[in-house]
Amino acid sequence: MNQKVEQRISFVDWIRVTACFLVMLVHASENFYAADSSGLAGNMSKLATESNRFWVAFYDGGLGRISVPLFMIISAFLLVPMKPGMGMTDFYRRRFRRILPPMVAFMLIYCFLPLAWGGMTWETSVNDLCRLPWNFPSMAGHLWFMYPLISLYLIIPVVSPWLEKATAKEEKLFIGFFLFSTLMPWLHMFVSDELWGECFWNGFHGLWYCSGYLGYLVLAHYIRYHLKWSDSRRTAVGLCCFIIGGAFTAWSFWLKGVPGVAIETPMLEWSWEFCTPNVVLATYGAFLLFSTIHRPAPRIITSLAKLSFGMYLMHLLFLAPIAGYIINGNVAEPVLPVWLAIPVIAILTFLCCALTTKLLSLLPGSKWIIG
Repeated sequence: MNQKVEQRISFVDWIRVTACFLVMLVHASENFYAADSSGLAGNMSKLATESNRFWVAFYDGGLGRISVPLFMIISAFLLVPMKPGMGMTDFYRRRFRRILPPMVAFMLIYCFLPLAWGGMTWETSVNDLCRLPWNFPSMAGHLWFMYPLISLYLIIPVVSPWLEKATAKEEKLFIGFFLFSTLMPWLHMFVSDELWGECFWNGFHGLWYCSGYLGYLVLAHYIRYHLKWSDSRRTAVGLCCFIIGGAFTAWSFWLKGVPGVAIETPMLEWSWEFCTPNVVLATYGAFLLFSTIHRPAPRIITSLAKLSFGMYLMHLLFLAPIAGYIINGNVAEPVLPVWLAIPVIAILTFLCCALTTKLLSLLPGSKWIIG
């Protein structure tokens, strides 16, 4: 049993570090199709060149889209089912004490720190502060992820008893419902705005309780307890799923993006939602590939995995100025070629975050800031 735990921790550490970097790769890519100088894609997008079109599709779509689902799936993989004897209150206390203080701390940082370099006005700062009880600050769009994560934690004690008793066949049935629900973003866009009971007075559709990130939770549990494949089979199936899912995700962006033409971001990203069939397929494939890692992770990976939450929280503070320097006001002709600029922005951001988070971790009480 101890050996299995070590193996699980080893590949999960690799996933944490990889997913953390991929988040930065996604946000580095957004600089090259944002319609304004904010560096992040808003309601409208615009690609400057064919090179931007291809490399954003490759880095952001083909590689980066699995970042958020990977974080979700490893959380479920480690936490479900709950430890024997652990009640709902104890589970909430442990999980939320770990994530809520750093989340609140960085929300306040994003409300006020940009004032130091003129990145926001006092009016925006105050408005962001007043907004905090209800949502993330305007300059911390990446913190949207915290709310689905909180939701996942809230539901774990509810579904954990069922998963302890569920058979593989029963879990596969639920996963089937989840996979069917991943068609809804496409159906909403190309068939109907309202599906299976949705209307202006009801937002809860017929598959509501079988959809969303809960599906990743059940998928993680199924892989851990019911999928008895050999490493060779996991590698073969995982590689195929990752390539097919990633290729479709990249192609979907490339298809809609026309250089020089402004387009609504949801139309450009029509197949980039994290609960679409292609992203689920790529995530599943990537997870299978990582699960074949059995050797203990190197110390550097283990260390970075422990720092990954803090790195995620702070990364936009570094990414924006780094991207601004490399892009130099011209996304069509940045300082570096686009194929190199995107990963360099992500790598430099990753290194800055790793160093800063490591230094913060040496301070007393650092867990309340970086987790």
